[in-house]
Amino acid sequence: MEYQLVELEEKMAAGLIARTNNYSPDMGNVISGLWERFFGMGFYSTVVHKANGKTLGIYTDYEGTETGDYSVLAACEVKSQKGQPDGITMKTIPAGTYAKFTAEGDVKDSVLNVWQQLWNMDLPRSFVCDFEEYETIEEGHIRVHIYIGLKK
Repeated sequence: MEYQLVELEEKMAAGLIARTNNYSPDMGNVISGLWERFFGMGFYSTVVHKANGKTLGIYTDYEGTETGDYSVLAACEVKSQKGQPDGITMKTIPAGTYAKFTAEGDVKDSVLNVWQQLWNMDLPRSFVCDFEEYETIEEGHIRVHIYIGLKK
């Protein structure tokens, strides 16, 4: 699977957080429920100082590798932490080198397909922070950039 190596500057993100594990039977419900709360309960609209119109799925606070627990956030990039509403968690996406993948196609399958391929690749992952940047969503079609943090 093809990817680009990119250098990213630090980003601030504001969103809702949950804890899960890739092997947990309720992992899918945890993550989908997080997104439902973020959009369906109006949290996205309450976040202030948005840097752009994109949403982020952030994976951080790993306990080891992809086999351990991690935190997941449904979020958006922000320019400032000030004035964020109650219930919103702030996280920093650290500056560094990332492998950038692109998923495009069906909303339900394209991102999962890329992640399944990623888990089988021999990338020097840092397991500090990975994230998805949702670029477009139109009538069931999606383009997402997936950034995997790499060791220095």
